[in-house]
Amino acid sequence: MGMGAAAALLPPAEQWSTLEDQRGGECPLLSSAWSLPGPPGEGIGNAKHGALRRAASRAWGALAAGAAEMSALALSDRRKPVFAAKVALAIALMSLLAFVREPRDFVSHSVWALLTAVVVFEFSIGATLSRGFNRGLGTLTAGGLALAIAESAKNLGEMEEVIIVVSTFTVGFCTTLAKQHPKMKPYEYGFRVFLLTFGYVMVSGYSTGKFTDTAVNRFVFIALGAAVSLGINIGIYPIWAGEDLHNLVAKNFAGVANSLEGCVDEYLKCMEYERISSRILLYQPSDDPLYSGYRAAVEASAQEQTLLDDAIWEPPHGPYKMMSYPWKSFTKVGGALRHCSFTAMALHGCILSEIQAPPESRKVFSSEIHKVGRECAKVLRELGNNVKTMTKLSSSDILFEVHLAAEELQKKIDERSYLLVNTEAWHTSKRAEGIKDAMNATLITGRENKNEALEPTIADQTLAYHYKTFAASSFRSRYDSSSTIDGYKKLPHWPARTTFHPNLPLEDMESKTYQSASALSLATFSSLLIEFVARLQNVVYAFEELSDKANFKEPVEEPVAVSKGDGGFVAKMCKLVGLRS
Repeated sequence: MGMGAAAALLPPAEQWSTLEDQRGGECPLLSSAWSLPGPPGEGIGNAKHGALRRAASRAWGALAAGAAEMSALALSDRRKPVFAAKVALAIALMSLLAFVREPRDFVSHSVWALLTAVVVFEFSIGATLSRGFNRGLGTLTAGGLALAIAESAKNLGEMEEVIIVVSTFTVGFCTTLAKQHPKMKPYEYGFRVFLLTFGYVMVSGYSTGKFTDTAVNRFVFIALGAAVSLGINIGIYPIWAGEDLHNLVAKNFAGVANSLEGCVDEYLKCMEYERISSRILLYQPSDDPLYSGYRAAVEASAQEQTLLDDAIWEPPHGPYKMMSYPWKSFTKVGGALRHCSFTAMALHGCILSEIQAPPESRKVFSSEIHKVGRECAKVLRELGNNVKTMTKLSSSDILFEVHLAAEELQKKIDERSYLLVNTEAWHTSKRAEGIKDAMNATLITGRENKNEALEPTIADQTLAYHYKTFAASSFRSRYDSSSTIDGYKKLPHWPARTTFHPNLPLEDMESKTYQSASALSLATFSSLLIEFVARLQNVVYAFEELSDKANFKEPVEEPVAVSKGDGGFVAKMCKLVGLRS
């Protein structure tokens, strides 16, 4: 009989001591993993208690996380908690109407004032004015139309119900069809209020027989709610859509400039991504600074249009003191900048691409490429600062240095164009033979004059770079494999690599194909940079139009430093004879 069976025959108290002896005291019996048997049902109660404790802990963790997130939201933009407080104040004031008792028929419609305060109160003053106007106009026109139809239906006797139903269908159909017209998009909310008011007046008025009272009371309380909302929004920490539009356009200049300058610098440093995030490939938000700068400018189109629709409702205020302020010109500047940001996106795509130009070829054009990128970024930052400060250009030819740098780059491309193509395909041309001889002229002279080891030509270095990087480069290894890419099937590579093996040399055809594409990638980057210069002219034109229409202030000329020297020989002589103190 085993020790376990023998222990089972012992009294309960001795059974526990026997078990402790068998465990050797290595682990205490009453630990967190062990528990003494209790009365029936005690285990179930403990399990329920533990489940409740875990649920409470999870709920408390969720509340703490939510509070932290809301706190971060409030700290990111202090206008948001202020806006929330203003809305709460408007609702609280409208709720006071519930305590008014007389006249009961009039006060019974007071709920419309509270509902108006909820739906009309928007973040900016322009949006509040727009929604208030739409709601007021929709209520007034719908109430008038409903009263006219109701009074006409009363005179028809038994046909009153039919007239109400047919008119409701007809008005609903025409209104819904009209609001779908593109030109009616700014008044879409007004059409909804129109339908709601018309239906409410017709149904409620028919039930009570008081069409006029229903329409008038609804309009009065809607006007009261809109007036209180607008007064609070303007009187307490006003938030203007026009100011937000102004700041948004000015901020995007710096983002595009940083992306452009970063793309140029990283390309000349021959930066290569070990992993390319699939978020970039699917145009989703990413932490890459080269990506986030131009992406913000590209995505600002819808936000600029929304702010424009609200800003045109706002009265003159602050630095925008003109009637009919040219807010649309701000969106034109943003559109021209967006046109440039597409080129910055293409430049970033050159860095993300698998086929890359060798460092030796990039060094030949590095100074010219760097100068173009630096000058373009400088102009963008200057324009952004002028938009922010509402100042006209200090120079009539702000693009002079940019055009000069672009011309130098184009000349360098013309002089060294043989580095941008595969010249081996030109063997049938005598001109190609001359270019090939020019490439190796230094080496030929060296072979004739010296019998020492010669440095490889750029063409030789390029070919070696292709052999080195082509084997190491892999589309599947460079791109983020966290999602295959995010569920999309990976297509075969280009160029075709059916005969490629890491331990074997590349076939001549594959090497030449990759070499040609690699040489062209440098030409692509250079041409895109010159294209950016050409598009930058449109941004300057749009800014000049904005500065003229908005009456931007003239630039303040910096005072010329006055020399504190002695003024030379003539000044010394005058001082000696007493003509100058």
